[in-house]
Amino acid sequence: MKKLLLLFLAASFYFVNNAQAQKRFTDTENSAGLSVDFGDGSTLVGPALKHFFDKNNAGQLELLFGGGGTYLAAYYQYNAPIQNAGGLNYYLGIGPALGFGNGNTDFYIRPMAGLDYKIATTPLDLSFDWRPAFYVGDNSDFSAARFGLGIRFSF
Repeated sequence: MKKLLLLFLAASFYFVNNAQAQKRFTDTENSAGLSVDFGDGSTLVGPALKHFFDKNNAGQLELLFGGGGTYLAAYYQYNAPIQNAGGLNYYLGIGPALGFGNGNTDFYIRPMAGLDYKIATTPLDLSFDWRPAFYVGDNSDFSAARFGLGIRFSF
C-alpha cells in the first residue's frame, strides 16, 4: 500500500510539474458552496470555499458533518483546462483533514484527482473527484473508495 501511495504521489507531482501553463477556465478567483464526501462509511456534507492564487494553483477548505463527527480539511489543488473541452478542468491535489468526534481527534492525508466544470452561462461550478483517505495514527488505515462532489457559486 505504501508503494502505491508513493507511486501515486510521484506521478502526480511529475504531471503537475511538467504540465504546460494554460489560461484558467474561469475569470473568477473564488467560489463557495456545498461539498459532499461519500463512499465507504458515512456520507459527509458541508460548506466549501475555493480560492485561486493564480491561474493554476488553488486552495480549498471544507467543513463537513456526518457519521457523528465533524471534519475540517484544507487542500492544495493544481488546476488546468482540458483542451477543446470548454469550461472543463482537471485538478490534482493533496491536503490534511482533521476528524473530531467521540472524544477523539483523527488525522488524515487526502490526495485527490478530479474534474471541475464551470457552466459558461451561469456562475455555477461543479466538481467530482476521487479522494482516498489515509488515516495516520494508531492502527493506521486506508480507504480507497471515497469520492467528492461539489456545487459552488463562483464570484
